[in-house]
Amino acid sequence: MPLNEADTRAKLIDPALWKQGWREDWIRREQTPGPFVRTDSGYERGQGRTDYVLHLPVQEEIVPIAVVEAKAENAAPNAGIEQAKRDARLHHVPFAFATNGHQFHEADLRTNASRGPLPMGDFPKSDELRERWQRRVGKAAALNARSDDAKPLWTRPREGARYYQRAARRAALESIARGEKRILLPLATGVGKTWIAVSILRAVAMAGQLRRALFLCDRDELRNQALGALSAHFKSEAAKATTRDPARNARVIVATYQTLGIDREDGDATFLRTHYPEGYFSHIIIDECHRSAWGKWSEVLRRNPDAIQTGLTATPRDIDTGEARDVEADAERQISADNYRYFGEPAYEYSIAQAMQDGYLAAMEIVQSDVWTAGTLDRLEGVKREHLRGARRVTETRTNELRDVDDLRPEYAPGSLEQNLLLPDRVSAMTADLFDRLLCSGGPLQKTLIFCASVPHANAVVESINNRYAEWQRRKGGGPVEPYAFACTAQGGRELIADLRGSRHRAFVAATVDLITTGVDVPCLQNVVYFRYIKSPILFHQMLGRGTRIDEATGKRHFTVYDYTNATRLIDAPFKERQRKQAERRTPPEPTESYRVDGVEVRIDQGEQRIGLVGEDGKLKFLSLEDYGKQIVSALRTDVSDLDELRNRWLRPERRGSLLERLAEHGINLSAYRSVADRLDADGYDLLASLGWGETIRSRIERAERIDSWIDEQGRSAPILTALAGQFGAAGTEALENRHLGSVPSIRAAGGLRSLGRVTVLDLKRRLLATDAEWAA
Repeated sequence: MPLNEADTRAKLIDPALWKQGWREDWIRREQTPGPFVRTDSGYERGQGRTDYVLHLPVQEEIVPIAVVEAKAENAAPNAGIEQAKRDARLHHVPFAFATNGHQFHEADLRTNASRGPLPMGDFPKSDELRERWQRRVGKAAALNARSDDAKPLWTRPREGARYYQRAARRAALESIARGEKRILLPLATGVGKTWIAVSILRAVAMAGQLRRALFLCDRDELRNQALGALSAHFKSEAAKATTRDPARNARVIVATYQTLGIDREDGDATFLRTHYPEGYFSHIIIDECHRSAWGKWSEVLRRNPDAIQTGLTATPRDIDTGEARDVEADAERQISADNYRYFGEPAYEYSIAQAMQDGYLAAMEIVQSDVWTAGTLDRLEGVKREHLRGARRVTETRTNELRDVDDLRPEYAPGSLEQNLLLPDRVSAMTADLFDRLLCSGGPLQKTLIFCASVPHANAVVESINNRYAEWQRRKGGGPVEPYAFACTAQGGRELIADLRGSRHRAFVAATVDLITTGVDVPCLQNVVYFRYIKSPILFHQMLGRGTRIDEATGKRHFTVYDYTNATRLIDAPFKERQRKQAERRTPPEPTESYRVDGVEVRIDQGEQRIGLVGEDGKLKFLSLEDYGKQIVSALRTDVSDLDELRNRWLRPERRGSLLERLAEHGINLSAYRSVADRLDADGYDLLASLGWGETIRSRIERAERIDSWIDEQGRSAPILTALAGQFGAAGTEALENRHLGSVPSIRAAGGLRSLGRVTVLDLKRRLLATDAEWAA
C-alpha cells in the first residue's frame, strides 16, 4: 500500500533532505492553526496547513530560503507545486519545491524558472541552495556584515511571531538593506500591522540606525493603540504629539494627520512646519495609508525625502469594481494609483482571505437580503416619486425635515434612497428583519455594528431597534438593557464604544456612519450589518475588518455579515455585471417578510447564500451553492476515481485526512458547504457521494437506523453495535474513531468495545456507508 503523506514525510522526504546536508534544525515545520468551520456543536478548528520551510544560518541568524510541499507517495511529483509557490510567497522565500518522496519539482519565484521531475538524489544540497540564494537575494540586498543598511535584517524578532509577521518584517528590512526608501505593506485588518511596524522600528533601533521616527495615523484611537504598542519596547522614548505638546524630545513620535495640520486638502501644515524641520525624521510609518488621498499626507513625506517611509494598508491590491463613470469609484482608483505610484509594488502582502484560511481571523458567514420598496428593488431600479404616494411621512436626510411627497424629486438613483430620504417603513422593516434574525441565531444580546447612510439614518435605526428590543422584553416580562442600541456618530456616542467592546450587560448594538470603520478594535463583535449602500471597496474592507478578529475572552470564532444593500459584491471585485443587471426589470419574489407601517409596503427577501472559497490566486471569492458544488466535484474527481474508492478512503482516518487536505488545497471547506446546504445532519461522505456520483444524501440518523436489522443478527454484539451506531448518528464517522470512545457512557453500559466479538468498528462503518445499490441487492 502506498505511503500516506505523513509517512511519506517521515520515511522518504526527511531522510532525503538529511542526505543532502540539511540538518534537522534547518528543517522547520510551520503549522497554521486551521480555519474555523461550522459543525453541529458550533465552530471548531479545521485542518491547518503544514509547510516544510528550509532555513540556513546567515550572519548568526537562521534565515528561511525555501518551502517544500510534501504529497503522498502515490501523488504526482508536481501535484503540490502551485501550493508550494503560494506558500513560498507567504513565507517570503525565493524557492518552492514539491515532492512525493521519490521525485521533486522546483520553482524559482525570482526568475519564474522551473524544472522537474528530478530524483530526490538531485535535491539541492544546503551549500548549493545557499549559493543560489545569495545570488538571487543576498547580493541584491547587500546582505553582508559590512553593510550598515543590512544590519537591521540580522536582528532577531521577538518570540511568538506568526509566520507572516516574520515574513513581512523580513521583506521590509530586505528593502531597507537594498537601499530602498519607500515600502508598502498591504496586510489584512486584524493580523497585527502595528506589531509588524513596531518590529521594524525595533530592528532599526537595535542596529543603531533609528534617529527619530514618526508613526502617522488619522484617528485618536489609532494613535493611542500605536502608542501602547510602541511603549512596550521604546518605553518613555515613545510619546504622542498633541496640539499642546509636539513631543520633540521623543525618539518615536505618534501623531495624527489632524495634529500635524495635514488632514485636509487645504490644510496649511503649520504645526508640522513649526515643530519638525525638514529632514527631522529618519523613519516614517503611515498607518492605513489608503485612508487619505495623496495630497493630505504628502507634505510630511516631501519634507523628509531621505527618511525610510513605510505605508501600511488593509486594502487589497485589486479594488476595481468595474462600475464605470462613478465619482466614488474613480476617487478610489486615484487613491490606489497614488499609493502604488509613490511606494511601488508591495514588499509583502497578506490578505483577509489567507488569514481566514490560515485560521488567524474569524470565519465569516454572509446572509444577503434584498429590500423591495413599493415593489421596486431600490439598489437596481431606484425609487420614483409615484412609488411613495402611500407614505404619510418622508424625511429629507440632509435637513432632517418632513417633506410632502409632491415636493420630492421625480426619481432617486439606485442605491441613493437613505442618502436623500428617510422612510419609517424601510427603517422599520429592515430593523425588524435584523432583530428577528438575531433572535433566531442566539438572541438579541449579540454585539452588532450597523453601518448607516447618515446621522439621521443611524438615529432612526437606533430608535427602531430599541423599540423592537423593548417590545421583546415586555413580552418576556423582563426589564430592558439600557442602552441596548446606541448611535455612534460625529454627534456623540463615542463614550459607549468601551461598553460595546467590553460590557456583557449593555451597549449591544451600535449604529454608525463611518466613525467605527477603522481604528476601533471590537474583538467580540459578532455581526456586521450593511444598511448603507457602498461603492467603495476601500471603505467596504475597512467595515468588514471590524468583525474579523477572534476573541478568546468571549469564545468568538466567527462573525456574520447581514447584507441588505449588496455590499458584499465588493468582495468579488471586479463586479462586471452591474450594468446588465440594472437593465433587467425584475419581478419581486415572494417575500420572506412584508411590512406596511406608514402606507408604503417594504419587503425583505433573503437572497442566495454564498460560500467563500480561496482561489489559486489567494483571493477570497464567494460562490453560489451550485457553483461551489461544482468546485468540489472538480477537485474530488482529480483525486478519486469512483464511489468505491471514495468510500474506501473515507473509512480510514489517515486516507480521509489526506483527501480532505487535497480538497483544502483547492480552497474547499466541506463543513462550510454542509452548513449553507443545510445538511449538518449528514456525514461528509454523503455530501461527496451525492455531488460526485449522484447518491441520495442520507442523514446520519437515517443511516444508523437503516442497519437495525443487521445489528439484530449479530447476537451478543448487538448492544454495543447499537451504541456505536448511536454515536455515528450523533456526530458521524469521526465519532467512531475517537480514542476515548470506550469511555462514552452508552458504550460502557453496552459492555464496552471488547464486547464487539468478531465484528470490528471498520465492519460497522462499511455497513453504515453502504450505497443504495448495495442495500437494494
